[in-house]
Amino acid sequence: MTEQELKILAQQLSNPEGEIGKDVAKMMNETNISMTKETIKALHLMDNDKVLEFGHGNAGHLSYLLDFAENINYTGLEISETMKVEAEDNNPKYLSKAKFQLYDGNKIPFGNESFDKIMTVNTIYFWKNPVEFLNEVYRVLNEHGSFVLTFATKDFMKTLPFTTDFKLYNYEDVELLISQTNFKRMIKSDKEELIASKTGEQVKREYIVLTIKK
Repeated sequence: MTEQELKILAQQLSNPEGEIGKDVAKMMNETNISMTKETIKALHLMDNDKVLEFGHGNAGHLSYLLDFAENINYTGLEISETMKVEAEDNNPKYLSKAKFQLYDGNKIPFGNESFDKIMTVNTIYFWKNPVEFLNEVYRVLNEHGSFVLTFATKDFMKTLPFTTDFKLYNYEDVELLISQTNFKRMIKSDKEELIASKTGEQVKREYIVLTIKK
């Protein structure tokens, strides 16, 4: 890929737009599905849970999530209008259980302790104010809830040609962020898998699933 093509890909990964964004979102869903499923498993979903997800993309994983328990109420937040519309179009039969909403990527537009479980996959690289955002997550998570944060390691991400402008993290970096927030407990799970990268090569991806609690 040319430098310009890599730049466009990086922009679309952070905020998918238009027809190119839809194609990138489809690729992201396919590439990240194992990470997403491991994240959903780590939520330990229960009947009637209220679930919030940041950066849901085209929400190709929604049916998998909703099958984990009865009467799950799902809310997805996105900065991308293209992804909000695509998620709704991809999941018409689930819209009685799920809603998708736009937000600014900083302030979470819900009241205190609104959700039992919160998740996000591969969005931390784009957070503008990570500590402030994590405290927003803390605010909307209920007292006994869980926040599952999943991200590929810095060492892996540095091998990819399109991550130059991403903010990359290893566990220690995220641990430092969490220590500056109101969160008190964290459980770490190291994962790895062989995937086709977004530029076509086979690569071993190392990633971390963090379960964070009050």
